[in-house]
Amino acid sequence: EVQLVESGGGLVQPGGSLRLSCAASGFTFDDYAMSWVRQAPGKGLEWVSAINWNGGSMDYAESMKGRFTISRDNAKDTLDLQMNRLKSEDTAVYYCVKDLMSYFGLGYGYDYWGQGTQVTVSS
Repeated sequence: EVQLVESGGGLVQPGGSLRLSCAASGFTFDDYAMSWVRQAPGKGLEWVSAINWNGGSMDYAESMKGRFTISRDNAKDTLDLQMNRLKSEDTAVYYCVKDLMSYFGLGYGYDYWGQGTQVTVSS
């Protein structure tokens, strides 16, 4: 059974930092690209970042570039998202998502999602 379990969310002040983690199990983690997707209150899903199977290539949504860093540890089957200089508009539920392919951006989509972790940026 595939499981993606996020952790690390919480309440942080604007300008602060959080590190999200996703523990993966039930599949061969280093065979697949992984992504983070978020959903702000009352809004649709927004892609945040992606990393290919070996961590050799990453990409970010424009508003996250320079602030967020995605990484993976294939020895531990974990995916992380370091978020710095957080803004109120980063408030959302963040989901760890498994890609269908080894490389992101090929348009094949995702097949498994975690339960999400809430990030709230507020003073």
